Amino acid sequence: MAKAASQIEMSVGVVVRKTPGVTRWVQWNWRAVAVLPGAGPADWQELRREGEAVEYHAATLPLTLWRDETEAYMVNLADGQPSIYLVLRDELKGDQPLEAVLVTASPFEGQDYADTGEEIVEKIPMTEGLIAWVRDFTLQHHKDEVFVKRRRDKKRIDLIEDGRGDARIRQASDVYRAPRRSVQ
Repeated sequence: MAKAASQIEMSVGVVVRKTPGVTRWVQWNWRAVAVLPGAGPADWQELRREGEAVEYHAATLPLTLWRDETEAYMVNLADGQPSIYLVLRDELKGDQPLEAVLVTASPFEGQDYADTGEEIVEKIPMTEGLIAWVRDFTLQHHKDEVFVKRRRDKKRIDLIEDGRGDARIRQASDVYRAPRRSVQ
């Protein structure tokens, strides 16, 4: 019997839409709007223009599914709208305003990038074909983890200490005892 691959990969093109900004402080608004499964290489190729709005095939990146990440893929598939997460960075030098860094089907990895605050993470709806591809891989490789109850350390907690306090501090008496009235 052949052993299943621990990962599979598909090239995915990402479509980014540029629209005019609604405030005077932001000239353009950029949003990822679609994915193109199996797309060829592209570098900000213009796809469509509607007035001032322009859609670009910004980049083609590998979408890799890993056998160890199947729990995250199951969470994504259980969501109302399964999505691909696109990680973008501001391009400080060069002609293009954004650099497409990564695409992932793992919402956990997307959240990790969003938590840093340095990258822009866009959620793009998956196509039916991508949903089927991710579902097939997940069903083939997913194994539920057996719950193992965490045990306490070997220290005995059922022993009676009679309020001795901290053993490192020398005390003439019990520091936790109730105060006594002095009889005069």
